[in-house]
Amino acid sequence: MALSAFGASIKRTFADFGVFLTFAGYTFAALTKPNRTWFRWSYLAPQLFFIGSKSVPVIALTGAFIGAILAIEGLPQFTAFGLETRLGGVVNISVAKQIGPVLAAVMLAGRVGCSLAAELGSMKVTDQLDAMRVLGASPIRVLVAPRVAACVLMIPVLTVVSNLCGVAGGWIMLVPIAGVPNVEYWQFTQQFITTFDVANGLIKSVFFGLAIGLIACFKGFHCRAGAVGVGRATTEAFVTSFVAIVIINFVLAKLLNDIDRLFFAEGLTPFL
Repeated sequence: MALSAFGASIKRTFADFGVFLTFAGYTFAALTKPNRTWFRWSYLAPQLFFIGSKSVPVIALTGAFIGAILAIEGLPQFTAFGLETRLGGVVNISVAKQIGPVLAAVMLAGRVGCSLAAELGSMKVTDQLDAMRVLGASPIRVLVAPRVAACVLMIPVLTVVSNLCGVAGGWIMLVPIAGVPNVEYWQFTQQFITTFDVANGLIKSVFFGLAIGLIACFKGFHCRAGAVGVGRATTEAFVTSFVAIVIINFVLAKLLNDIDRLFFAEGLTPFL
């Protein structure tokens, strides 16, 4: 019995993934059609404002505190070896390559992904999606495509905000408070961080935004009936998005680091 239940769960997982790929295919088709409904300002602007502008305060706050915490935790160890002037470069490259993009993505999944899943799930259980289809409108073109596009467009901007605030938080803890010389702080930061390191984080953020938008909308479109179904879809949207962020980050970190190493071995600099 246990083995058959396990096999059934695996089969169901693959079936759900197939449905998700179909949903993603329809979404990409809606995004790339010549008559792009999602590109209308009346559809796109509210999503840009909700996903982007309203997310800035919380991402800025968390980014600044994460940068400050990294500086606080690393300062005793670096000071013990007389390397406290180099800590700023370590903090800043960590923020630019990993923490900034991942933090922005996790905050987006928690704040925006759950909201999108709940909004579309409520429309599903109240038959609003079916009503749109009866009236000849495509819910994917009208509802999903603008939300996915807004996630992809705004998360690089949010990543930049997270990076800047993380750098500012680390600088405040190290230069005015810990007494690290300002000139050396920025000197080692310039030595540690290349253009490709910044591009690395921004490239990751685009894939994070795409995954969050697709997963959140998919969970909303396929939620079960009732308030319990909407709540479960909201939870599943965040958990699945978080797992997707971790997996995408791992794959892209390996791929982009290999590209960086290859160019470095050839004496070139990617994205210079």
